Amino acid sequence: MLAGDRLVMHAVRRNAPWTAILAATAVGGAAAELALPYMAGRTVDAFVVADPAAVRWLAGCAAVVACVVLCESLGMWAGGVTGARAAARLRLGMLRHVLGVGPAVTRRFPEGELVTRAGLNAEEVARAPESVTGALALLVPTAGALVALTLIAPVLTLTLLAGIVLILIVLNTFLRATTTIAGGYQEAQGELAAGLVEALGGARTIAAAGTEDREVLRVLRPLPRLRLHGMRLWRANATAGVRAGLVVPLVEVAVLAVGGFMLAAGDLTVGELYAAARYAVLGAALSGALGPIGGLARARAAAGRMAEVLAVPRTRHGSRALPSGTGAMEFRDVTAAGLTVPRLVIPGGSLTAVVGRSGSGKSLLAALAARMADPDRGTVLLDGIPLPELTGPELRRAVGCAFERPVLVGDTLADAITLGRPTPDDAVLNGGPDGGPDGVLDAVTVAARADGFVRRLPHGYATRTMDAPLSGGERQRLGLARAFAQGERLLVLDDATSSLDTVTEREIGRALADGPGGRTRLVVAHRLATAAQADQVVWLEDGAVRGQGPHRELWRDPAYRAVFQGEEP
Repeated sequence: MLAGDRLVMHAVRRNAPWTAILAATAVGGAAAELALPYMAGRTVDAFVVADPAAVRWLAGCAAVVACVVLCESLGMWAGGVTGARAAARLRLGMLRHVLGVGPAVTRRFPEGELVTRAGLNAEEVARAPESVTGALALLVPTAGALVALTLIAPVLTLTLLAGIVLILIVLNTFLRATTTIAGGYQEAQGELAAGLVEALGGARTIAAAGTEDREVLRVLRPLPRLRLHGMRLWRANATAGVRAGLVVPLVEVAVLAVGGFMLAAGDLTVGELYAAARYAVLGAALSGALGPIGGLARARAAAGRMAEVLAVPRTRHGSRALPSGTGAMEFRDVTAAGLTVPRLVIPGGSLTAVVGRSGSGKSLLAALAARMADPDRGTVLLDGIPLPELTGPELRRAVGCAFERPVLVGDTLADAITLGRPTPDDAVLNGGPDGGPDGVLDAVTVAARADGFVRRLPHGYATRTMDAPLSGGERQRLGLARAFAQGERLLVLDDATSSLDTVTEREIGRALADGPGGRTRLVVAHRLATAAQADQVVWLEDGAVRGQGPHRELWRDPAYRAVFQGEEP
């Protein structure tokens, strides 16, 4: 079974009891529709012979019709609830998986693609329970019609069975073709969303360059393919509908013809002939499965796209905790995406600057240190423990990260800094007079030079993140404060001060050099001053460590000096 089909079946099974309610209403309605021809036939025969029981049979027909209406109403309600709950569960699982994988998933799938797969595609898969139960429910009148016709006249069963075989062939062909076409349609949708998200992210650059028209054409490039697949879906549905629809009157005519001869021979009553005709129509009701089959085909295609994302392995954590230590880090025979580090030791409590030209592997080294990425080979250790062996909470308590473009998550600025977790002991103060977050966050925000502008906001740390008018430098300072608040042993700063003015950068540099809380600091550096303040410098070139040691010693090498493009020491 394909991964997408397993996901569809998982959506059907996990949605109990709502799927069971949906199935019960579908089967109940189908059974009532199956009983209706028999009740109607008996009613006709009773009225023909003026049987006093005719009124009771007529009342029975009304009760069966009422049952059909009730089942259809409940089925519509259950279908809506089933789809909503399944979509919510699928989206939640997708979100947890994507966040559990981390940055690796965005390197494989564009952000717009992920949004489409977690949104539109999850919605398609969520309709699978309704499609499956709808298709299976149509088997009830078909099977019942075969049994009923067998009881009336076995020769009529053979006539109906031939028509059912033709319908099944049409449905199977339709399912296969629609699954393929729907996959292409959804792929074009994903490309369209990916292009739109990318364009929105670069809106300022596009506006500055005046390339709006060209970007519109680029974003809408998948539209012709989207239209092509949409037309193919329509044609496939129309073709299958015509083919299946032709079978129904042919089956009914064949049954009526055979039944007419039997009526003339006295082998059937008028009521039995009417019932046989109705059962022939019910038996061919599988032709109405095009809707559920089409929904199932779209769900299979969408599930296949979701399964591709779910197949990306999540970051696995161990069960160990860190021993007492100072945040010493070691790289042993590490190889990852073009970066090779045979052995690198970063002493606990030290400030280490990572320098090198663009593309030398600085950000990858920082990502390996923070376990934002895992090496292809080798081991990265913190205080003697390999990072993959640490529990997730232990790792994130020990390591704090700050990036060039930090994203502030949380309802308020206080939440964005603490991420809902307690700050390290060295960062906690006694708090303000009201016990609010201002006092608790003073230490980290002062160290990141963020306290001043946060307190000038109308609501201070309680300001809603989306309402805070923050510049790029202010966001970076909040990102630094978040790293200071989270990393108890190791701070990893990847170009985290690039948007700061010179004075603020120097102040933060001095705070880092003073060693906040005795933590180890690994800083990706582009400026000479940062490297000069470090206890040691790791110099990368072409994905390898070319030099390691104090800045003043490495400065004697002209190639090292060239990294800083002529900056004076």
